Parts: sequence; structure tokens; C-alpha cells
Amino acid sequence: MQDVVLAMLAKEPAHGYELRSRMRGALGPLGDAMNAGQIYVTLARLAKAGLVTSQHAEGLPDRPDRRVYALTPAGQQRVAAWLADVSWPKPDLTEFHLKLVAAAAARLADPVTLIDAHRREVLRRLRDSQRAALERSVDPVVGLLVEGVVLRLRADLEWLEACERMWTERDRADNGSAPRTEDRGGLPGGAA
Repeated sequence: MQDVVLAMLAKEPAHGYELRSRMRGALGPLGDAMNAGQIYVTLARLAKAGLVTSQHAEGLPDRPDRRVYALTPAGQQRVAAWLADVSWPKPDLTEFHLKLVAAAAARLADPVTLIDAHRREVLRRLRDSQRAALERSVDPVVGLLVEGVVLRLRADLEWLEACERMWTERDRADNGSAPRTEDRGGLPGGAA
């Protein structure tokens, strides 16, 4: 959750209610289950860690005063590291989805480039798992675990392909043209 909030602040400074609204919008019906206080607890932890700063902002006559949060340089570095992280599998696909949404909204990275990096990692792990599954000396009980890992990675790969199709179509619609063939710019910090 912390990395998602930081990435959403990379677009522009915001108050907690606005961040919660953005996250709920990105998650659609799944966002309805999100605890309203979780954003504020996360913002307090990020401020304590020196990753965000906050300033008091006067409210409107019909709205209370608010705290507006912005990234510090350390927060910006953490966002860049989070976007470049390709560790997989994550137990929560929601985080990866929010990574794509936040990266696109703040123009931090091209979502298709992020998907490509994750796909390469999933393919590497799938290859390694399939090799392990072919080992004749593997205990059948352990073999069941390896089979489960292979099945999970295949499902993750299919989901990443669906993500790529959607983000490519969205990019095409936003640009009103055919998909780009040139380099998509890579990840922050020059990683690809």
C-alpha cells in the first residue's frame, strides 16, 4: 500500500481523500472494500519515514481544512525502485494493477514496458519451475508443489498478456493511431 500511495503522489501533491478516491477509481468495485482510514495511516507512516511531507491547506467554506501531501526526494527514489522491481509472483495482483495505473497517470513509466519486464521474470521462473518438474528424483509430494507453481506462473503469464492487450489498446485510443514501434522509453533510471 505504501508504494502505491507514493506512486499516486508522484503525479501531483494530494490530500488523503483525493488519494483514496483515485485508488477506488483504479480498483473499480474491488475498491469498495478498502478501509477509508488505511490511506491516512499509510500517509502518517510515510511522513514518519521521511518519504512524504505535508502542508496545511485551508478548506472551502463547506469543507474542512486538509493536509496536502507531496513526495520528498527519498519518496521519489522509492517510487522509481518500486516501478523497476520485477519480483514475481506477488500474492496480490491488485498491487501490480495499481502500479500500472499510477505509472500511467503520473507518466512515470509506460505500463506496457512494465508488463514486458514482469513477463520476462515470469517466463524465467516458469522455465526454472518446468525444469524442476521434469526432475525424476523429485519426491511426488514436492512435485505437487512444483506443479502448482507452474500452473500459477502460466496463469500469471496469461493475465500479463491480457494486461498488455488492454494497455496497448488504451494507448492506441489515446494517441488515435497505430501502436508505436519505437522504444517505449524503459523504466526509470534507465533500467529496462
